[in-house]
Amino acid sequence: MYTVYIRKAILKRSEKMPKRIQFAFKSLVNDLIEKGPLRKEWPHFSKLGKNRYHCHLGYKWAACRYHENDSVIIEVYYAGSRENAPY
Repeated sequence: MYTVYIRKAILKRSEKMPKRIQFAFKSLVNDLIEKGPLRKEWPHFSKLGKNRYHCHLGYKWAACRYHENDSVIIEVYYAGSRENAPY
């Protein structure tokens, strides 16, 4: 089991996402808790840099996360539109 931290701004932004994308985001967080940061089954999964990953929640939506080696903590530092994603 992993611990997932989501920044407060991300939680506020997620409330404004379409319901379908909110559901996908919650599913991603549940997968991260249960299975860890390397969720290759998510659409367009890729490594952004050392210990940084991203995947798509929908056509226009993405989520980015950070995971330190040998840690059980995953930080979701971005969830929102792909055009504003930090990659």
